[in-house]
This record gives sequence, C-alpha cells and structure tokens, in this order.
Amino acid sequence: MSYKNREAFVFRLWEREVSEGPISEKENELLQKWKIHAEKELDEVHLKESREKVLLELESYWKASAIVSGKAVKGFRTYAYKIAAVIILLLSLGGIFTYTEFIRPDVYLAESGDRIVHLKDGSTVTLLPGAELTVAKSFPGSTRVVDLKGDALFSVAKSKKHPFIVHAEGFSTKVLGTIFKISQSGKKKAVDLYEGKVAVSSPGVPVSVLQPNQKWTNFGVPHTAAVISLVSGKVSGKKIAELLSLSFNDVPVKEVIRVLESNYSTEIHYPKETEDKKITADFTGGTVGENIEALAFILGLEIQKKGNTYILK
Repeated sequence: MSYKNREAFVFRLWEREVSEGPISEKENELLQKWKIHAEKELDEVHLKESREKVLLELESYWKASAIVSGKAVKGFRTYAYKIAAVIILLLSLGGIFTYTEFIRPDVYLAESGDRIVHLKDGSTVTLLPGAELTVAKSFPGSTRVVDLKGDALFSVAKSKKHPFIVHAEGFSTKVLGTIFKISQSGKKKAVDLYEGKVAVSSPGVPVSVLQPNQKWTNFGVPHTAAVISLVSGKVSGKKIAELLSLSFNDVPVKEVIRVLESNYSTEIHYPKETEDKKITADFTGGTVGENIEALAFILGLEIQKKGNTYILK
C-alpha cells in the first residue's frame, strides 16, 4: 500500500477501536499483513505502553475541547483521531528507529565474563557471567528502577530523594545509596549487603531491612524470608552465619523442616502425612528448641528430644 492508503487504513481502524465499531474480515486480514510488515521488531509490552501513552496525551485535548467549546465536538473528534493516527504511524510504520532510540529499554548481557555497566546516575553494576540487566530509557527519573536476571554487584550512587530499586526474579531490593550483591540460582535468591542499608521485599513475607554484613535469602523456598548476620570469627577470621529472622507464609511442612535442619544443624523426625500441609510461622528470636516446639504446637504434635534429634509425633 502507498503511504496515503496506509494512513487512511490506520485512521479508520483507530476510529473503529475508539468507537468500538466492528472490524470487517477484510480489514482484519489487511491489519494482520500490516502488523507483520510494520511491527515485526516490536514486542507487545512496549506496543501496549505506546498505545497507553497516546491515549494519555490525547486526554488533555479532549478536556480542553469540552471547556473551550460546546460545539464542533464531532469535528474535534475527527481531528483527535488524525492526531492519534499520525502518532501510531510514527511508532509503527516508520517507527523502528523511534522505538529503538526513545522507547526500547537498554539491555546489557554478560555473556562469558563479568561486565561493568555505568548508569546515568553514577551507579555501577557489575554483571556476573550470564546475568542480564534491563534499564528503561527514562532512567534515572524520579525513581531509579532496573530489572535483573542472574547475579550482579551494585554500587549505587547516593540520593535521598530518588530510591534505587532492583526488580529481580520474584523479589525486589530498594536502596538510597549502597553496595550490595544480588544472587539468583534457580529458586534460591539472596542479597548480600556490604555498605549502607537496603529493604528487600518478596511476595507473602515481611519486608526485611538489612544492615552491613547481613544477608537476605529465601533458601530456595517460595514465600520464605530470612536475615542472616555474617560476622568474622575472632580466631579463624572466617565468616560465621547467625540466623536473625526466619519467616514462612503458606509453606509446606517438609520445606520448613528442611530449612530448620540445615540452619540449626539438627535432625527432625515428623509424621509423613503432615509433610505437604502448609503453615505460616515466624521463628524470629527463638532458640532452636523454642522454634521446634512452636512448630510442633502449630501441627498439634508432641515433641521428644534425643541428643541433637527432635521427634514430632
């Protein structure tokens, strides 16, 4: 189709969409061909965002028209449709360059070795092998937001007004200025804090605020959150892990017990019929014995201790 015909085609479809009128089979067929030709390099998420931006920009024109003049509304609607059609043409027909330069986010990938990424706000991200960082064109903006797949070390430029948020796979880390590391291996997620303060949030569990030399982890169990203090031993100098908080929200008993056993270096025997029962519990602040007693109480079981082994029955 010629440019003029394409413009008319887009204009007509846009009007149908706004008025919710039916699209004919022939128009739909042409639309599919047009999409293949014009939108093959655009992903659905950014097409949707672009459409929402178009509607948002047009909203002020609609309001202005209603205030300035109570007449010629139909003529103005036609004018608005033309504006929309032109914008869509820019975003799609000739918009690959526009999309690449102004809309598509920047994606950084560490294919084999580490890759250092310098962000516009002065922050530095060291991507570990296999990691992928996605940064929107609008970064830094009022809130500095990035998306991360894999592992990375962040050195965030300080800003009291503009928080820095990392959306990882299933959890988020929010900071104002600090140095921390995010690790993601399968279901296991972790945040190690070296300097400053961060808040880590994950669906279903309380937000955890970390201090330097502390670590947040889910131990590879969804809806689980723990904060561990990493302190150097006085004699060996090696890092000693101390469990500061531990929360579960609707987690199977077998996963809860696995985490308790690995962190308390103990063994827990329990009835097999309870292993898939889901429980919610907060074991923060308790001793090993107190926490296992709390678990037995939740399950309605009695507890016996033999050496370093606990028996629930």
